[in-house]
Amino acid sequence: MLSRADAQDSRSSGIAVRLQMFGPLGLVAVAAILAGSLVAPIVGAVLVILWAHVAELPLRFLGFIRPRSWPLTLAGGAAFGVVFKLVMKAIVMPLLGAPAVNATYHYLAGNAGAMPGMIAMIFVSASFGEEVLFRGYLFERLGRLFGTSRAARAGTILLSSALFAAAHYHGQGVPGVEQAAITGLVIGAIYASWSEIWIVMVVHAAFDLTAVALIYWGVEEAVAHVVFY
Repeated sequence: MLSRADAQDSRSSGIAVRLQMFGPLGLVAVAAILAGSLVAPIVGAVLVILWAHVAELPLRFLGFIRPRSWPLTLAGGAAFGVVFKLVMKAIVMPLLGAPAVNATYHYLAGNAGAMPGMIAMIFVSASFGEEVLFRGYLFERLGRLFGTSRAARAGTILLSSALFAAAHYHGQGVPGVEQAAITGLVIGAIYASWSEIWIVMVVHAAFDLTAVALIYWGVEEAVAHVVFY
């Protein structure tokens, strides 16, 4: 006969299993996380961590595993993020017809007072929040739904990138969607290959910090015209 503690553990385990699946309770969890992400990526990310805790899902399934190499993750990820942004600004975005100046964030030009808040937002909302949502969470959910075959992972990269791009339309318009679609594909491919959240967080942070630095120092337009005048 089950004791009261055993019965409670059994109910808890049952809830955890249902949260991991795609039944009614699991779909409510997905809807709640997506709704939270509409408020702010960090809200959605916190809900993801809470969901994983209640669902008894180890955080390693969201990519929170020890990196193969911290120096490679930090230095390599940062270098890649900087170069990636410069290539996007100087070559890719001009080819897509994007404006040389990012009107949404042009207020940052020479605006030292706005920089601390922007840097904090990059680390908290973009680097941490968006990566937990669009890479860690979506890859786990879509992987559980469609499997982890090569074709399924390719589909996961495409779908997560599409959602990542759509999330940037409200604040940055079509150019923001185009840039986010490409960065989502690249960062998604990195995550699919490494299955580590830290490397993509570093790449994302370095990418955004480089973008902000170009605007702050007033060289954004010059970089955009390095290749195409």
